[in-house]
Amino acid sequence: MSLESFLFTSESVNEGHPDKLCDQISDAILDACLAEDPDSRVACETCTKTNMVMVFGEITTRSKVDYEAVVRQVCKEVGFVSDESGLDGEKCKVLVHLESQSPDIGQSVHGMGTKTLEELGAGDQGHMFGYATDETAELMPLTHVLATQLGYKLTEVRKDGTLPWLRPDGKTQVTVEYKKDAGAVVPVRVHTILISTQHSEDVTNEEIRSSLMEHVIKPVVPEKYIDDKTIFHLNPSGRFVLGGPNADAGLTGRKIIIDTYGGWGAHGGGAFSGKDPSKVDRSAAYIARQVAKSVVASGLARRALFQISYSIGLAEPLSIHIDTYGTNTKPEAEILEIIKKNFDFRPGMIMKDLDLRRGGGKRYQKTAAYGHFGRDDTDFTWETVKKLE
Repeated sequence: MSLESFLFTSESVNEGHPDKLCDQISDAILDACLAEDPDSRVACETCTKTNMVMVFGEITTRSKVDYEAVVRQVCKEVGFVSDESGLDGEKCKVLVHLESQSPDIGQSVHGMGTKTLEELGAGDQGHMFGYATDETAELMPLTHVLATQLGYKLTEVRKDGTLPWLRPDGKTQVTVEYKKDAGAVVPVRVHTILISTQHSEDVTNEEIRSSLMEHVIKPVVPEKYIDDKTIFHLNPSGRFVLGGPNADAGLTGRKIIIDTYGGWGAHGGGAFSGKDPSKVDRSAAYIARQVAKSVVASGLARRALFQISYSIGLAEPLSIHIDTYGTNTKPEAEILEIIKKNFDFRPGMIMKDLDLRRGGGKRYQKTAAYGHFGRDDTDFTWETVKKLE
């Protein structure tokens, strides 16, 4: 490679990974709370290990939710239906340790119900980021897109019966060779693809490798990025029968890079799943993505990173910042003024503008596997490009 070329890697995990199972359970509980009470205050964590799932945290809601039933339903939907699969969603222990939100936080954020939507304070301090790049149609990094789509395809061919020996747990990783282009990055080729998937006892490594190539990699990775030098590591450990919570403990919020941009841009450290939209860890990260995506889609830059920061209890953000990596078509100070005119960053207004209090169905549960960004789904309102006036 020349000095203008470099390698970058992103990973993903599919919905049967123990951490991702926990994210989905936490967000399914959020969906259930918001379905009947859009003002629910939810901070739900989940952990899991052999034959056990526990949900714990703080929830204040008028909704009547059977938390144990939600836990078991998600486990079974993912594919954990027996000990052999990694967890038996029907028979495992389910522990529920949920309490009400602290009144100290409640009075600070929403004045115990006295503050208007415009006055609602941030649910915590912190800084959040949004990122966009013109290297893919989704305005997302190619490494992240491919790693995520490979994981999704693994689940698809497992559930539709194409590869019946697949089991729920699995991980993917993609390395892409890029070239630099005046601050932008341009994918040249896929350097390495790594897939590790849980499987049944009765399948050979040869069948695993050939099937993954035919039914997972070829349908996902565009031919233009594959060449005779591309490296494939398919189940390199040689055996992955024991998986899911029976093999590894899982915990909400341990896959925050997989949830966002695959290591590109930056991350403020806050997880998303199990948090209602008054928590700016989630809602501000969503609008930050909309800002960055709108900046790139409007032609103001080829690549953009947007940062925003908050204090608990205060409605107005403490700071906002845009970095266009030198790809901007207008001065960054001018772009920042355009952003200020087109977006309202007060938490209550973010919830309103992105319709984040709307629950029901599996809106938030869908975000908890295969990424919160770059997806074509009407529930992902933050992916809507805003015309910048």
